[in-house]
Amino acid sequence: MTVTVDVLVMVLRFIVVIGVLILVHELGHFFVARLTGVGVERFSIGFGPVLVRWRGRETEYCLSLIPMGGYVKMMGEESPIEGGEAMPYDPKKAFALKPLWARFLIVFAGPGMNFVLAVAIFAVVFATFGRPVWPAVVGRVLDGSPAAAAGIRSGDTVVEVNGRRVSYWEDLERTLADSGGRPVTARVKRADGEQTVTVTPRRKTVIDPIFGERREVWDIGAGPHLIPQISSVLADSPAQRAGLQPGDVVLAVAGQPVYTPEDLVEVIRTRPGRPFPITVERGGRTLTLTVTPRAVPEKAPATGQETTVGKIDAHIATKSVRFEPYGPVDAVEHGVVRTWDVTGLTLKGLWKLVSRQIDSSNIGGPIQIATEAGRQAKEGLGPLAIFTAFISVNLAVLNLLPVPMLDGGHLFFFVIEAILGRPLSLKKREAAQQLGFVLLMLLMVYALYNDLVRIDAFKFFR
Repeated sequence: MTVTVDVLVMVLRFIVVIGVLILVHELGHFFVARLTGVGVERFSIGFGPVLVRWRGRETEYCLSLIPMGGYVKMMGEESPIEGGEAMPYDPKKAFALKPLWARFLIVFAGPGMNFVLAVAIFAVVFATFGRPVWPAVVGRVLDGSPAAAAGIRSGDTVVEVNGRRVSYWEDLERTLADSGGRPVTARVKRADGEQTVTVTPRRKTVIDPIFGERREVWDIGAGPHLIPQISSVLADSPAQRAGLQPGDVVLAVAGQPVYTPEDLVEVIRTRPGRPFPITVERGGRTLTLTVTPRAVPEKAPATGQETTVGKIDAHIATKSVRFEPYGPVDAVEHGVVRTWDVTGLTLKGLWKLVSRQIDSSNIGGPIQIATEAGRQAKEGLGPLAIFTAFISVNLAVLNLLPVPMLDGGHLFFFVIEAILGRPLSLKKREAAQQLGFVLLMLLMVYALYNDLVRIDAFKFFR
């Protein structure tokens, strides 16, 4: 019974997310058509059998059974000359008889509105929930790093960089990114007073977490103070026997303060079978517990030699220190920037799929979207909204691809019309539409197959 309810809730969330995206998309076509004087015969959310319909002055509005798309049927979408039919409507309202620029705007308005929706969602989330920020407190300092050579210590608070006041760690990162490798002067505050240090950033190669690409950044070998927090504890584990609970904020281990989750992991791994004290904050109280990691054999990645490490069978996360909301103007600006970034990311992903740099098994369909929507909804309204914005951008980009049956296919025909000075023949467009339909159906079937493989739905047939 519980499984059935969970599935129904997941499906409902999927319909809500997809429904909002489709509604916004089709409203883009609808309103621009009306603004340019094109008549709209039908406005439908969904395909297939009509569930609910009502008629306005000129337009029939429908809610159809299959919530996987929608459409706006405009008057005179094909030229009456080519169709060979008499016009049962005012020719001034015929889509095909409108200027090329008007038809282009009408078609582009659908994906354009999905971009606008993404900007709006990002802006609202940034203005309402803000972004996680960390104070400019130094966490781990690597041995032999530029930070260590400059005398920067764990626990130092950076108050100024190159004469500019620093509020958060991201202010320091921005200065390093703009440094070009030139020395940076920082004023730091510590228990014994303030000190001015000069540190020269080094070039560092990092791996992009999404596509695994290498890129260069400027780094000083030090990171922010990322407070470790116990996110979950396995049953009958060393962590549970020690009294650790989800939500515990780790302040110190083995008598030493910890500045990053890596500090805590390192202490645990280097003490297999050896008890040590761990100080945590729980509900405003400070507790000191004793935990004994279990010894686990493990092969070293570099040498392949077997060694023994400690584990307490608890998941360790980073506690968000605080969230800083944006003002209205900054929220919109960052919404535009984030939408642009996601668009670039989507295009890069598509190119990598086409060039086979990414396996095609990564293509997902409605089940994957529904599953992810359900997962994000459990995290809260903010993550679900961000997920919806990502899907909105993906929908916009995919619709702009020059594939017949998609908006991008129609726009491609308009470009050809602008070059030739006349539209392609109806027969050629219909042939292209049929090819596009077949390609889209094959893609949808393949995406659905990938979804079923992910959830191992074929196990019943083995």
